[in-house]
Amino acid sequence: MSTSSAAICDYDVAIVGAGPAGTACALALRQSGLRVALLDKAQFPRDKVCGDAVPGQAFKALRRLDPAFVEQLWQLQPRDDVRDSRLVAPSGASLTLQWKLPSFNSPRETFDAALLELVRTHSDTTILENTILKGLHIDAECVHLHLAEGAELTCQVVVGCDGANSVVGRKLLPAPLDRAHHCAGVRAYYENVAGASSGTTEFFLSSDYLAGYVWLFPVGAGRYNVGLGMLSEIVSAHKVDLKETLTRVLATHPELAGRFAQARPLGPIVGFGLPLGGGRERLISGGRFMLCGDAASLIDPLQGHGIDTAIQSGILAGAQAAACFKQQDFSAEFMQQYDAQVAHKIGRKLAKSYRLMRFLSNKAWLVNAAVRLARVPGLKPWVQRAIG
Repeated sequence: MSTSSAAICDYDVAIVGAGPAGTACALALRQSGLRVALLDKAQFPRDKVCGDAVPGQAFKALRRLDPAFVEQLWQLQPRDDVRDSRLVAPSGASLTLQWKLPSFNSPRETFDAALLELVRTHSDTTILENTILKGLHIDAECVHLHLAEGAELTCQVVVGCDGANSVVGRKLLPAPLDRAHHCAGVRAYYENVAGASSGTTEFFLSSDYLAGYVWLFPVGAGRYNVGLGMLSEIVSAHKVDLKETLTRVLATHPELAGRFAQARPLGPIVGFGLPLGGGRERLISGGRFMLCGDAASLIDPLQGHGIDTAIQSGILAGAQAAACFKQQDFSAEFMQQYDAQVAHKIGRKLAKSYRLMRFLSNKAWLVNAAVRLARVPGLKPWVQRAIG
């Protein structure tokens, strides 16, 4: 596809960030005829601090693009195929819930590199690794991306898929940190964890950190992703040291202490931010640009996952970019179609999760009651639907 104005820009579409959102956007544009560049500050494979859970909805979205994408991803190693989740209430009672869609856990170093390989194999996208975006500005005809060492790249549309600290978002839609819609998390890898089962993710809630949870996720090859996430307003108000709290919980929790007595850490505890979706309305696009995934605050507030919403939003952004070129309309008004699609297909579910998270965040007794209720014949499916 060519246009008279496209000739003055280096690319038609530049996607910043080659994680799940960026790679999904590039795959969605693979048959568009547009000149697409995919930039990332890292060289792949690279680590990404995360819980490493890939929800079934992520594969469902990719399958709509091409079933071969999903088949290739299911060959990844290491990975752990997830069948169910075990929820441990503050009372110590537990509830096991079955997953409806096939899903797996895999270290992001492995998973994200596999997504980028799909882009290399199945599209003509220009992939620019080790390319650091310092800033950008938009004029009447192009988006100017200011790269490290004074280099510049131009495009007609930029898609910000560059995570929780998005350069694109900070420059084009700056907003202060809203701790009521943000979580802080820490994660470490362990091996030799007693009593852990392949195929089961575990969540531990406590009255001490109810606006969050401790997780234990098998990721294959005998390794476990272990972490703690908590609402940032709680972390700030109570000056919580998440790294210290996770270490203490693993040593003192009635169930976890014994299981981690002989466990071996495989690296340090590291932190990350999770911008939550669902609690507020915010713009995620404007003239010649869109934000996706974490950059658009699309983390699920209740379960903490965001790979699925990143992929879904990346695909929607790819469709919107193609529509912009078809209509030759790059205005903020036309881009609102993307915001509307994200709100309809992703935002409503996140809003439900946010309301439920806030409702439960200071009600340990209610979480305990829900786990007891789920043991009543016929009520377990209702509880499972309620928590997604």
